[in-house]
Amino acid sequence: MVAAGSGFEDPPADVLAQAAAAFGLLASPARLHIVWALAQGESDVTGLAERVGGALPAVSQHLTKLKLAGLVGSRREGRRQVYYVDDPDIVDVVRLMVGRLTDRAAPPRRRLHGL
Repeated sequence: MVAAGSGFEDPPADVLAQAAAAFGLLASPARLHIVWALAQGESDVTGLAERVGGALPAVSQHLTKLKLAGLVGSRREGRRQVYYVDDPDIVDVVRLMVGRLTDRAAPPRRRLHGL
């Protein structure tokens, strides 16, 4: 199906549903912060809780939801579970959105006259 005049095909309904589900998970500031932190490198739940300022049980629940959705993966290292982003495309989307919003929030640069 092609949208009138745009030249772009509309994605199938199942793709839109998957995208909406991923965006729904990332609509939580806590989960978004967790994905942002994991995009910088792997971590265990204790390190993530410290970084995002959340309670350990809450961060663990967020990780479970992200893991079930396939956005985050984990592996065992001895007695601890180490988490990582399992979908690099999600990292791209998060970095793009957070980067754009950060740029918009930055004060405008002053221009020097005569240059």
